[in-house]
Amino acid sequence: MQTLFIVAILALGFLITFQIAKASEYVAVLRGEERARKQSNKVNAFMLLAFLIIGLIGVYYCNEKLKGKILGDPASDHGVLIDRMLYITIIITFIVFVITQVGLFWFAYKYQHSEDRKAFYYPHNNKLELIWTVIPAITLTVLVGFGIFYWYKITGEAPKNAMQIEIVGSQFKWEFRYPGRDGIIGKKYYKNINGDNPLGQIWDDAANHDDIYVAGEPMHLVINKPVKLIIGAKDVIHDVGLPHFRMKMDAVPGTPTTMWFTPTKTTAQMKKETNNPDFVYEISCDQMCGKGHWSMRGEIVVETQEEFDAWMAQQKPKYYAVFPDKDPSKPKTDTAVKAAVAMAGAQ
Repeated sequence: MQTLFIVAILALGFLITFQIAKASEYVAVLRGEERARKQSNKVNAFMLLAFLIIGLIGVYYCNEKLKGKILGDPASDHGVLIDRMLYITIIITFIVFVITQVGLFWFAYKYQHSEDRKAFYYPHNNKLELIWTVIPAITLTVLVGFGIFYWYKITGEAPKNAMQIEIVGSQFKWEFRYPGRDGIIGKKYYKNINGDNPLGQIWDDAANHDDIYVAGEPMHLVINKPVKLIIGAKDVIHDVGLPHFRMKMDAVPGTPTTMWFTPTKTTAQMKKETNNPDFVYEISCDQMCGKGHWSMRGEIVVETQEEFDAWMAQQKPKYYAVFPDKDPSKPKTDTAVKAAVAMAGAQ
């Protein structure tokens, strides 16, 4: 229905444009083509000048109206650098935009056709061409340099005290894995993936025995503590988009990618800043990944260390769900009790 509505709007727009063009043609014939052309020239020159003024006012108004209200200030250390680079880019391009557009529309108005004026032929100027080639080249080189520096900073080695979290995308959900007390995320193998082992963990690897698997729940992070995300995918290419942290990274099947950052605002702080009691940090999939792409959304909770520790204390390693007999918190079976008694008697 929506597609038909859009097609109908486009068709109507084309029909209106065609009718206006035909009407203009008939008016030109009735009034005399030369007279109509001169009048159209004056009208177009004035309209271009009006478009310039209204357009600049509109740009200023939209900037003031929406500035900082869509995502708010960045909530990570790297996000501050990304925003700073973006603002520098916007300032430079805005200056160029104003100079070129004001010149374009003002010249169109001031030098509209006149029978009393002859066009000045000015085909070439080496100095001008050198200026408008060298200056943009230097500016772009500096901006690209900053971009590369920040990119390697984000994807480089995380601080030694950084917590590690694995995030895996699949159509159309996010799954997380946290290391246990050993601080090491265990090895995995894609052929091990099944209903009881959604990430394909290798149970013979002792590092997997205390790993915490979470799906269908928010990712938990600690404020002011660096976190390194180890990113992967099971089926097609996805993309971990963290708009409030100004971060994103592709999730590629078979090729783990990483990025790290430090959250600087808790979820509770952001609720106050945005005056939105329902605020959540969002994980979006920024890569078209299928029909359900729109629904592939996750959440992040940024909290204090105490709150994170309390949450972790409530989690159980996936290993114990697969091998409940190994869970020390569960009562032992009769067979296990008899074996323990027999061993005690033998000693």
